[in-house]
Amino acid sequence: MNPNLTTHVGGYPRIGRKRELKQALEAFWAGRLDAASLDETARSLRLRHWQEQKDAGLDFVAVNDFSYYDNMLDLACVFGVVPERFGKADEPVTLDRYFRLARGRARKDGRPDVAPLELTKWFDTNYHYLVPELAAGQEFRFAWDKPVRELKEAIEAGHCAKVVLIGPVTFLALSKTPEGDPLEFTEKLLPAYRALLEALAAAGAEWVEIAEPILSTRKDAKVLAALQRVWSEQDGLASVKGLKFLLSVAFGPIGSALETVAALPVDGLQVDATRGQGDLPWLLKNWPVDRVLSLGVIDGRSIWRTNPETWRAVVATFREQRPQENLWLGSSCPLLHVPHDLGEETTIDPQLRSWLAFAKEKLAELVIVAAGEAPVDALAAARAAIASRKQHPGVHNTALRNTVAALDEKSARRGKPVTERVALQRERLGLPLFPTTSIGSFPQTAEIRALRARYRKGIDNEAAYQAGLDAALREVIRNQEKLGLDVLVHGEFERTDMVEFFGEKLEGVAVTANGWVQSYGSRCVKPPVIWGDITRPQPMTVEVSKRAQSLTEKPMKGMLTGPITILQWSWVRDDLSRSAVATQIALAVRAEVVDLEAAGIRVIQVDEPGLREGFPLDDADRAAYLEWAVRAFKIATSGVRDETQIHTHMCYAEFTDVAGAIAALDADVITLEASRSKMKALGAVLEGGILSEVGPGVWDIHSPRVPAVEEVSDLLRRALAVIPAERLWVNPDCGLKTRGWEETKASLKNLVAAAHVLREEHAAVAV
Repeated sequence: MNPNLTTHVGGYPRIGRKRELKQALEAFWAGRLDAASLDETARSLRLRHWQEQKDAGLDFVAVNDFSYYDNMLDLACVFGVVPERFGKADEPVTLDRYFRLARGRARKDGRPDVAPLELTKWFDTNYHYLVPELAAGQEFRFAWDKPVRELKEAIEAGHCAKVVLIGPVTFLALSKTPEGDPLEFTEKLLPAYRALLEALAAAGAEWVEIAEPILSTRKDAKVLAALQRVWSEQDGLASVKGLKFLLSVAFGPIGSALETVAALPVDGLQVDATRGQGDLPWLLKNWPVDRVLSLGVIDGRSIWRTNPETWRAVVATFREQRPQENLWLGSSCPLLHVPHDLGEETTIDPQLRSWLAFAKEKLAELVIVAAGEAPVDALAAARAAIASRKQHPGVHNTALRNTVAALDEKSARRGKPVTERVALQRERLGLPLFPTTSIGSFPQTAEIRALRARYRKGIDNEAAYQAGLDAALREVIRNQEKLGLDVLVHGEFERTDMVEFFGEKLEGVAVTANGWVQSYGSRCVKPPVIWGDITRPQPMTVEVSKRAQSLTEKPMKGMLTGPITILQWSWVRDDLSRSAVATQIALAVRAEVVDLEAAGIRVIQVDEPGLREGFPLDDADRAAYLEWAVRAFKIATSGVRDETQIHTHMCYAEFTDVAGAIAALDADVITLEASRSKMKALGAVLEGGILSEVGPGVWDIHSPRVPAVEEVSDLLRRALAVIPAERLWVNPDCGLKTRGWEETKASLKNLVAAAHVLREEHAAVAV
């Protein structure tokens, strides 16, 4: 009889199945909840999540995966990496200071105080982390005992705990420094890291998982040298006594770094077996049998049900070669990136529901794969669900696939080059120098959310709901006209989310009721489920855009989400290539763009913040991805006349790697996040050879700060150093859905005033 294998995960969703942490955080920030109550909410969630892991049959629960905002921010606080603008380095870490790092702060009189840390994507996920800032002479110390306290909490609750820490190499490689390579701080960081580990050992830790996902994307000499230095048995992590270390690599294969990793003095290795299947033959042959090998067989990036028989067959091969106590099974990455509990989905189609597995269900799947004896009933249920999915008629639309196959290069090309189109659009739109606009959404107030909730629950009928939306629409247009914006938006009050809204209207796509995942801080998204071939049964945004345009003489943007972002921010079917799915979405968006133009909309924005997010971690896959991603965007936007202005928007990503692709999108205006980086991101984008007009963001909307006119003006002057005045737009970093009206009006007022300052300066120079 085969024994059950040891099971664990690298982390669990922390926001709560009903977003309890989100609600507590926002109440705390608004002053409606005190720190003690916030701490109690966090503690109850940790205890509940540990118990769910234990009840599922896992051998370890994951500790220190919880965070109030972000684990990279946590580790920065643990090691005293706090920039000077947030106070003295030796000040204690309080909730107030912690959230100031995350969100910035504005003084009560509205004058700027401190800008938060930069926010960007975590590898190729839709999760955002806060980028630690390392000063030129950065010192590190063990400054915050959060991991130790949470370990003690788990032990006291009777759990067998595995502490999870972001590894030193990943922490440094993803940090930023004014000059040089952050990895140069490896030597200085190690004493503080050892002090943390020694405190964990003293508190009762046995296993510590050191997560180094940087190895999924970087295997260069600098990273490998830093990794070897970190694991020195003299004074590196391996010198800490009383602990066992599991080195983990998520999000992709280890590949060429396998031999380096195998030579490290670690007690075990956790690999992503779903994305790194190419590593498995080497590991089967070469990983030492006296050390733990943990296979991440449950996909922590997917909601599709696992085929346990497939993975049991893979695992059986390893069982034959290794002592069973040294073969573990886990998730491919932390389960932070999937929704919490499929049991909360009571309204979704039952057949579709049978194809899915959220985090709680993935725990059960893990135990099934790890079971020594085959669980017959569970395997039969999985087999039946997988078969029903393959046989569903909506999975394959022959007419659509024929249309996709018939697309030619003309389908992805505008009539004239962008430099010629821009002249036609300026004449048609009559915009001033430095035109001002916002990105799309406006504050989703409690009244707006209540309006939608009453409609969804059937309390209000269609007429009452529409009347409420129309009132909000009229108000937002009045506000924009009073503020003096040049190109307006309708506010998107009818939309809960920029992707979910379209998911509700497309065939082949379903939406969940509670499939929430954390994007950053308290911000949660509910990705649609792409389960079949995608078509647009009818126009999705045309009527609201027409109503909005009828209320103003100023240009009104039609607001759409682009095909790559819909793809990246959805749960995508795994039985068709992502490029094929993207093309299907592009055709649906193209039909909407054409209908908006026919309805008299002169400016149409097709947002693509997900473009960089989809960038493959493996260099070898990147060129192909960018080629089909750019083609999908161009298919979506190339069905209109040259006089119609196409905008796109991108935010919170490293743009350097996709600069050429951004230029190749051939949009007429590109707006992008740039304020947190003080316009440094702009230079990276321009290196791609962009000839479009550009709107670098001058207001960081993820912070409650109101930027002063002088601050915005200074950012614009920096932009003018690399962008000609006639091509420069003025706009926020992103949409304003999460902001309040008071700060929104104040910030936009300053934004418009700064544009006027620049116009006056430019006019004076011209004279």
